[in-house]
Amino acid sequence: MRITYSVVFFVIAASLFAVGCAGPERKLGRGINNVTEIARGGEITRSIEQTAVFNDPEVGYTTGFIHGFDRTLKRTCVGAYEIVTFPFPNHSGKDYGPVFYPENPVYPDSYRPNMIADTIVSPDSGLGFGGGDVVPFSPGSRFRIFDN
Repeated sequence: MRITYSVVFFVIAASLFAVGCAGPERKLGRGINNVTEIARGGEITRSIEQTAVFNDPEVGYTTGFIHGFDRTLKRTCVGAYEIVTFPFPNHSGKDYGPVFYPENPVYPDSYRPNMIADTIVSPDSGLGFGGGDVVPFSPGSRFRIFDN
């Protein structure tokens, strides 16, 4: 039994080192981003906003929510797939490209995330305040005094 575990560990380690770093790292990072979409809710917010703007404001909260929830579930499932299969290419060759487009999670057009409000990236931490997002996954949580 011990030999079986060591053989499985060796095969996994060899596959990770044999495929290179750039493709699998990007695929794993994209998968983690997509799995956390269900907690972030960007697809739902964007779909509600886009439906209200381009179709009809009265159906923005109903049809937009359903469309956004559907896209959130798709993105979460694709993210789980990409986490599980990150050492292996998606298609023939060394193609580690995205399975679901757009590749990165989306934000509503009315919200663009910026740096997190932190003393490390603050322009002047000596004054005791800086600009940035307080809670970046929640739209409307920004405190931006240095943006032009």
